[in-house]
Amino acid sequence: MNDFMGKNLEADVLERVSQTFKALGDPTRIRILTLLAREECAVNQIAETLQLSQSAVSHQLKTLRAYRFVRYRREGQNILYACDDLHIIGLLSEAIRHAEEEGV
Repeated sequence: MNDFMGKNLEADVLERVSQTFKALGDPTRIRILTLLAREECAVNQIAETLQLSQSAVSHQLKTLRAYRFVRYRREGQNILYACDDLHIIGLLSEAIRHAEEEGV
């Protein structure tokens, strides 16, 4: 039995769960997170790899930072981004595995 089964979830927990799934509900953010789960990247590297504009990438990174799904650090003139939440990567991994199953 899962940990949450049989529990009445508090309103604030329900809201955070809902917001998490809302944040993960964007295909571009999913693509960015799956890339950053593999390697640390600068905005231009993300844009080039995923064939997106740098402004689109920056916009999505702002959202991902707000949810604390990614972190960044400065290296010289570059700002490098990486995943900052293994729980989120686990959720994505499970969702991808589920979507790839036959008949789903």
